[in-house]
Amino acid sequence: IPEAFITAHDALWKQAALAANETVLIHAAGSGVGLAAIQLVRAKDAVPYGTSRTADKLERARQYGLQDGVALSGDLEPVAKKAHEWTVGFGINVILDLVGGNYFPANLEILAPQGRLLLVGTVAGMKTEVALGTILRKRLKIIGTMLRGRSLEEKIAVTGAFSREVLPLFASGKLRPVIDREFPLNDVRHAHARMESNESFGKIILRIAD
Repeated sequence: IPEAFITAHDALWKQAALAANETVLIHAAGSGVGLAAIQLVRAKDAVPYGTSRTADKLERARQYGLQDGVALSGDLEPVAKKAHEWTVGFGINVILDLVGGNYFPANLEILAPQGRLLLVGTVAGMKTEVALGTILRKRLKIIGTMLRGRSLEEKIAVTGAFSREVLPLFASGKLRPVIDREFPLNDVRHAHARMESNESFGKIILRIAD
């Protein structure tokens, strides 16, 4: 729970100041952080959309609150078209980008005026070209975020906010962790293979003791 949900909570609720009825696009929606983000968006009475490399993950994500999604194979034009349909041409209010790379310039086109882009991951690459004019014209906010590099005081504050605002939602059943599969410690190689296969949906658990 902490790794996935604290990351999504801090990015969406705190840094993006997500409000009710806003639209959110989550790249890698079938990942652990992506599935946490979908649930946290719904908990704010906002509307989550998502992308994934497989349509199956998007369909499974609907049970956690995903409104709609689009499977991407490299060409990002389909998500731009879908975002136009979802928002009747207005644009997405908040994007949670767990991918980076060539997703970054596509995000700028998809965002609504005064939209917020939260960059959390860079699995698709560390460099890209950016249309600065789009950022200026739309008055966009681009926020890079990483928990690991923060000071101890910042980590304490983030954890405290999570405990107050999010843990009660687990107790009430409004939020739930998403577990893909459990592996015993002596089967760690298969656990890594499962993670690298891109077939996992949610978190993979390594069981240290029975």
